[in-house]
Amino acid sequence: MLTIVFIIAAYLLGSISFAMITSKLFGLADPRSYGSGNPGATNVLRSGKKAAAALTLLGDAAKGWLAVFLAIRYSLPGEQYLMLPAAVAIAVFAGHLYPVFLRFKGGKGVATALGVLLALNLMVGLGGLVTWLIMALIFRYSSLAALTAAVATPIYASLLGLPHDWVLASGIMSLLLIWRHKNNIRKLLAGQESKIGSK
Repeated sequence: MLTIVFIIAAYLLGSISFAMITSKLFGLADPRSYGSGNPGATNVLRSGKKAAAALTLLGDAAKGWLAVFLAIRYSLPGEQYLMLPAAVAIAVFAGHLYPVFLRFKGGKGVATALGVLLALNLMVGLGGLVTWLIMALIFRYSSLAALTAAVATPIYASLLGLPHDWVLASGIMSLLLIWRHKNNIRKLLAGQESKIGSK
């Protein structure tokens, strides 16, 4: 019963779109109406409001971190201690990608994945963040940076000896993140992808 409650709560928490919330707070247009049409921090940045984009990033990461942190904090000793956080990690991430509040059309999950990974293991989360930053600074493509970090994080988790369930959860999130970036992959290959900061 505890597992079911946590999974449902994590999904609903993940379904909260901070891109929509911050856009309303700052009086911006619906982020689904411009740019990539994605309700996420990178697209909100295209509005020109860096503060709104920063709050979106922080909120989306925080919900991922909070869900997994609470799952670790309140899970029982033994096998469930490993399984519950992994299940919650996938649930909160899926909530962001397919939010019930936005007719299952959500963001691409980069910030939420970061929050999840930081809660599961600080070093894995930081590894993913540093990978994203390096790629973003060099190439200026958020999608390319996200895809590279997505491939790298399950490897980091495995090399650092995280529990199998947690490595599996990071791998599932990475596959989902890559899937959500399929259109960006096509644009990158065609040389049509927008760079970070473009309006």
